[in-house]
Amino acid sequence: MRYGMCNLSVVPVRAESSNRSEMVTQLLFGELFEIIDKTDDWVFIKLVYDNYQGWIDAKQYLPLYNETFEKLNECTPNVTLDIVEIIHDEKRDMIFPIVLGSTLPFVINNNFYIENDKFSFEGNVRTFRDAVTPDIVIENALMYLDAPYLWGGRSPFGIDCSGFVQMVFKLSGIRLKRDAIEQATQGETIDFINEATPGCLAFFDNEEEMITHVGIILENNQIIHSSGRVRIDNIDHQGIYNNQLKKYTHKLRLIKKII
Repeated sequence: MRYGMCNLSVVPVRAESSNRSEMVTQLLFGELFEIIDKTDDWVFIKLVYDNYQGWIDAKQYLPLYNETFEKLNECTPNVTLDIVEIIHDEKRDMIFPIVLGSTLPFVINNNFYIENDKFSFEGNVRTFRDAVTPDIVIENALMYLDAPYLWGGRSPFGIDCSGFVQMVFKLSGIRLKRDAIEQATQGETIDFINEATPGCLAFFDNEEEMITHVGIILENNQIIHSSGRVRIDNIDHQGIYNNQLKKYTHKLRLIKKII
């Protein structure tokens, strides 16, 4: 089969086909991918959501027939809104947790089917029908407050700066790319920090002028971003000022308006 779906809570996607390899991103339950290559123990995939590529353990996914994949890929998805909630795999009579931002297809009366497997879920989900507002984006961002930083992470139990931004906008019904340097190519450029509005993205570069960090603008000259943990700091035309450290920690490069 050429396609697959994440059928576990969180699955690491690695740079190489080894458990010791760097985790470059994560799959959450319900996310789809194309299978590019295989070994006995590993599968090289391309994620449908953001075209990211990497290796996953061959035991950590559900193979999909082409027809099933097309139906899942074309449906309007629901995303989960609970930090963590239980899902029930009724065919196997198993329960397991899924995290904020997981994808549930074809939910009717708290049930959905994938291939011949029936799942039930009684948590909160969102289907995208209404226009996105900055208030929705900020509300979603605050759900991750104090989540620990984790390179490659996309869950409330570990998340990096661009994963945080991507997941906040996924919860809002807007698809962003995975890495900060790619996200910086999206949206409309804002020339001055005082013209930025809540929900805008601020990007920051290093000494080599490479974009390495991103966060979401809040009201009152503040920004929410993942640095050590998801935190709120002050921002001005120079960059992010950390009140605890009493210094600037990130140099402002670019501001983009997404909504």
